[in-house]
Amino acid sequence: MRENKVKKALANGEVVIGTMISEVRGPGIITMLATAGYDFVYIDMEHSSYSIETVADMIAVSKAHDIVTIVRTPGLSRLALSRPLDAGAEGLLIPQVETEEEVKQIVEYTKYYPLGERGMALRRAHSNFAQVKTADYIKLANEETLIVIQIESERAINDLEKLVRVEGVDAAFIGPADLSQSYGIPGQTGDPRITAALERFIRVCNDHGVAPGIHVYDMESAKKWIDAGMRLIAYSNDISMIVDTGSKYTTELKGYVASRR
Repeated sequence: MRENKVKKALANGEVVIGTMISEVRGPGIITMLATAGYDFVYIDMEHSSYSIETVADMIAVSKAHDIVTIVRTPGLSRLALSRPLDAGAEGLLIPQVETEEEVKQIVEYTKYYPLGERGMALRRAHSNFAQVKTADYIKLANEETLIVIQIESERAINDLEKLVRVEGVDAAFIGPADLSQSYGIPGQTGDPRITAALERFIRVCNDHGVAPGIHVYDMESAKKWIDAGMRLIAYSNDISMIVDTGSKYTTELKGYVASRR
């Protein structure tokens, strides 16, 4: 199991840059993103049709490149959390976390003794199928696995101190869109109440030594939130990169063709 460069960077107070994939299924997408220079990619199993087999193939490819794979899980169940880790994911992003009890359960399912009770299947992809010394390996896995909780509701914002103080949580990731819905103003992510919630999120995370993160889709927002203290930055996704770039090219070329008539 290799050193988790994203977890190390966050622990050192650095900013890391990644993106999300939720539609492109070929594992070559991981190589492309590594070549592009991303520190991490989070593979979305919450809102995509990805199977665990597809995710496992992508994770396997990442091992040959300098990019960290973080899987956004399809829920909080033991299997939803353990299977991506057994497939070799270097981190998990767990959505819709609201209570301290949920966070404690997440740690129980994703960490080995003494922090938790993650299922012991040690000769799997996460250990490169090697024979390992149990005590040494579970200590290493606990140290290197990145656990990120996603904050997406008013309830989670109000109880944030209780959530981020649980031992085993490395970072928190805020979802402004879902947060706006929770506040009864869906889509109004620029509303002062949402801005205040994000500012509180950054402050509380930093007070408890947990790295704050956010997903953004334009450079202005990325720079704004980096300056405000966000350090786990996901920029755009596979759908937006393909559709928006393709739209830009087709609009320009079709406009040029029309001008020649």
